[in-house]
Formats: sequence, structure tokens, C-alpha cells
Amino acid sequence: MKKKLVRVTTVPISLKVLLKGQLEFMNRYFDVIAVSSPDKELKEIEYEEGVKIFPIKMSRKITPLQDFISVIKMFIFLLRQRPLIVHTHTPKAGIVGMLASFLAGVPHRLHTVAGLPLMESKGIKRIILIFVERLTYFCATKVYPNSQGLKKYIEENIFRDVNKLKVIGYGSSNGIDTDYFKKDVHMVLLGKEIRSRYNFADKFVYLFIGRLVRDKGINELIMAFDSLSKEFDHVRLLLVGDFEEHLDPLDSTSMEIIKKCNKITHIGFQKDVRPYFAAADCFVFPSYREGFPNVLLQACSMELACIATDINGCNEIITDGQNGLIIKPKDERELYKKMKELLTNADLRMKISSGIREEIVQKYDRKKVLNFILDEYKQLLNCKEDI
Repeated sequence: MKKKLVRVTTVPISLKVLLKGQLEFMNRYFDVIAVSSPDKELKEIEYEEGVKIFPIKMSRKITPLQDFISVIKMFIFLLRQRPLIVHTHTPKAGIVGMLASFLAGVPHRLHTVAGLPLMESKGIKRIILIFVERLTYFCATKVYPNSQGLKKYIEENIFRDVNKLKVIGYGSSNGIDTDYFKKDVHMVLLGKEIRSRYNFADKFVYLFIGRLVRDKGINELIMAFDSLSKEFDHVRLLLVGDFEEHLDPLDSTSMEIIKKCNKITHIGFQKDVRPYFAAADCFVFPSYREGFPNVLLQACSMELACIATDINGCNEIITDGQNGLIIKPKDERELYKKMKELLTNADLRMKISSGIREEIVQKYDRKKVLNFILDEYKQLLNCKEDI
């Protein structure tokens, strides 16, 4: 009988996208059960990853009563299942899963930190979020920040138990499939189709992929591009992702520019983003906070010149002037300058995009990252228990 491993995220899309392939891999060694909020995507995970599923509703907002109910349901579920390991991802799943696991006496309670909303929070909300993080870490037996910068931030601002905190491998929660994110002949052709479809054939295309929210630096990106587009007629901005008006809305000015500017194209969420990487000339990622951004790894693996902010995760992937350009977060003027620099300097674009894929393959290929995580599980079990 394989030992039970419960993996928990707040919403199924995190299991489906951010941890793609990981459940199937771990199911070779454990009896894996995926727990997340009820949604059609949870059923899809059961089929795609070949694991058991169990729905428990969890809210992404601060909802004490709903959260209490979620903890009780999780506690009852864990008492029935008696897993050897519970491993949580995302903040709300972290507090619900770790608290319930602590109360249920689960031997190994693991939590991965892939970003901290409290970094951009203020006042009473920040106080509440810090308290929740500390309680999550207290209940956990191990806490895994997915970047060195995030680990340092946690140590300085939230929790200092060095015995609990650890970065697995070089960072990243799941790595990327570098064979999938590869700019081969087929992808180049698909990229040309995208450029033709949106009349980008002779244009310089900036690309952003992700949630279109304030914390991703979209307000600064829109304003910087708006200035650039008035100076250069042949530039275009392609936005791939959805807005989240209920959680982190953009400024009204930014929304108005997106709607009215004919040089900005918004196409919403796309299941396969590779053709859009292949269609672009520059990937721009002006995020305020990250854990270890998969989308930046993907862009680098697709050999695309990148601009990213000097924050944890991003500055562990990008070295300024060598394999990309680094800017200060929330600095619209500096973002404009770097976007203009890559636009007007073809030699620089060539320099920073050449060789960038090799490092991603060496450090962050998914097969390597998954084996790093499996090795961590084995180390925790001291090789005494057969997995």
C-alpha cells in the first residue's frame, strides 16, 4: 500500500496550471489525493493527472466564518484519510490545510510559499495577513519559499525558524517543461500566424501574459506603453490574461487606455501561450511581488528578450544586462526607458536572448524540479518508510 499524500490549493486552477504534471508524477510513489474548491476543473484534474480528488470550498478573500467551516471540513477529511503528508500551496489553502493537519495529527505538514499578498497590503489587512502566515508556519513542520528572495523576506518580516524554512533545489514550485516551451520551427510558424491575425507583421510587439491586475504592474505597463506608442507608430502591446475587478482592479485611466488604444490588443486567457511568446519581440513583466514566476521561466525558455522587476524570483532568473533587463517595481519612467532601449537596440535584444534558454534547462526543467521535491519527501521520511 502506497502512503497517502494530500495536495491542497485554494482553487483548482492552481493544481491544473501551476502544478501541472506534479500530481501524476507523485502518484507513482504515493497515493495522491488532490483537494481544492469544487469546480469543473477539479474533475478535469482527476482525469488529466490520474489522482483522486476531494472538494472543499475555500475562499480567496478574508472570510472568517467560511474559513472556519473549511477548516472543520478539512479536519474531518484528514481524520478519515490519515495521510502521511499534507502539502499545501496558496495562502488560504495554507492556513486551512496546515491548521486542520495540525489538529488531525498529520506527521508531515508541508507548505509552499509562492508569493505573499501581504507584501502590498497595508493597515489592518496587513496585520491580519501576517498573523495568518505566522499561524500557518507554526502549524507546518516545513515551509518552502520557492525563491531565495522570498525566504529572506519571510525571515526578516514574518518567521525566523531556520529549521523550518528551506528552498528546494534552485527555487520554483514546479519548474517548466522545457521540451514544451521551445521555440522550434512549428512554434515560429504559429507565431507568424498570430502576427498575421492581429496585423503585427511589421510591428514590434511587447507581450504580457498573466493576471491583468495592479500587483502585476499593469498600470505602469499601460502608461509606459501609451507614452512609447505616441513616439513610435510601429509598436504594439499584446495582453494575454483576464482582469480581476473584484480582487485587484486596474486604475480607471489604464482601463480607458486599454479600451481606446488601437495599438493595444487584449485577448484574455489562453490555454496554450507558446504561440504568443513566439509572436513577440519582448516580454515585459513589471510585477510588484512574486514567488518564482513560471511565466518568466517560460519566456526565457522560448528565447524571448525580457524586462522584469527587481523583486525576489525575477532577479533570481534575470541578471541585468546579461540575459534580460531589470527595473525597479512601480517605476513607470524606468519601464518606459527599458522598453525603448530594447525597441531601438537590436544588438542588445540579440545579446540577452542568446543563451538564456540553456540556464533554464539546467536549473528549472520540470523533471529536475519534481525530483528535487521527491528527494525532499524521502529525506523527511529518513528513508525508513517505503514509499
